Amino acid sequence: MAVPLVVGIDGSEASLEAVDWAADEALRHEVPLHLLHAAADQEAPDLVAAASERVRKCAPAVRLSSEVLYEDAASALIGKGRNALALVLGSRGLGDLAGLLLGSVSLAVAAHADCPVVVVRGGVEHGHGRFGSVVVGVEDGEGSGTALQFAFREAHVRRCRLVAVHAWSVPVGSPGPPGLSGYALQALRRPPAQVLADALRGPAQRYQDVPVSSEVVEGAARQALLDAASSADLLVVGARRRHGHVGLQLGLVNHAVLHHAPCPIVVVPQI
Repeated sequence: MAVPLVVGIDGSEASLEAVDWAADEALRHEVPLHLLHAAADQEAPDLVAAASERVRKCAPAVRLSSEVLYEDAASALIGKGRNALALVLGSRGLGDLAGLLLGSVSLAVAAHADCPVVVVRGGVEHGHGRFGSVVVGVEDGEGSGTALQFAFREAHVRRCRLVAVHAWSVPVGSPGPPGLSGYALQALRRPPAQVLADALRGPAQRYQDVPVSSEVVEGAARQALLDAASSADLLVVGARRRHGHVGLQLGLVNHAVLHHAPCPIVVVPQI
């Protein structure tokens, strides 16, 4: 049985946008779509029925199932994520305060799920492949490996280009010969362009049909990713496992893009 794509619904407009995005994604990957509502109210059957009808109208070919769980929403979604291709969520739920950039459930699930978590953000133009690109953030080390595999697969099924972004900066007080530029100082360790090329080599060989653009940016990673995402259909970032703790290490960059990304964003746990 194929592993499903799971989307959380709560009746909010944001969750309905997540349902629309997830239906398209399920068609791309040819996987079932599972609607999940978790709450302590009795309106769930109506919510599920309305969301199911929405899917049947916009994506009738999708294999659809649904479920209602009367428990904490974040816990229910994290549990379902153990056997899901990905979890898809709206950026804000019904219970979140006006003015919040990201709902509490979405943030909790992104920080603890075992599978990729998609938070559907941005306007309509970012949801239908208008830009023809997937952006992925690449860091030095092994933290981006799983995110890169996910991003390449997305670009492959969408038949679009992949934009790989690696941002770098020289820490204040870094030792080095006087008179060298920031790039030269960084190159004494490992050239940023080499970091990006090395990370891309393996997955690019597997997905040879995906055109790849590489961007090496001097500056803050969060701003580089947000700038690149302004003309993207999807932004993909990795998240490290926390040593000795349950869940992921969502650092400043992850938090910034989850709260401010202008397009749907995926947080992919490192395996």
